[in-house]
Amino acid sequence: MREMRTDTRWLCRVLHMSGPRMTMQTQALLRAALSEPTREWYGLQMCEATGLPSGTIYPIIARLEAVGWLESRWEDADEHVAEGRPRRRYYRLTADGVELARISLAKAYEKRVTARLPLGRGRRASPGGSS
Repeated sequence: MREMRTDTRWLCRVLHMSGPRMTMQTQALLRAALSEPTREWYGLQMCEATGLPSGTIYPIIARLEAVGWLESRWEDADEHVAEGRPRRRYYRLTADGVELARISLAKAYEKRVTARLPLGRGRRASPGGSS
């Protein structure tokens, strides 16, 4: 069970967030997770799937978990002891996370496509710029 935070600044920030920043790295992680939406991944599998280093992946995972798009669990102790390796934390998309990730990726894609259109085809000149 998650520990409840009582810091009102934190609560306000989370309640009013529209979602995580949609950086290219965040999008890569979400695309990988959406390729198998019900799969549980551990962090290094995400690194391999995206080609991104762990120092990039783990902060993204933390942000996605903080906004409720991912949930996590620690593997059973018997598994890692039997294999002689450190304990893994597994992550998977929540039902809301799947839906919100798809919507956010579509919006990010649309934004990139629209940004590439020449003026006069869905784009306006910037304020103060020459037309």
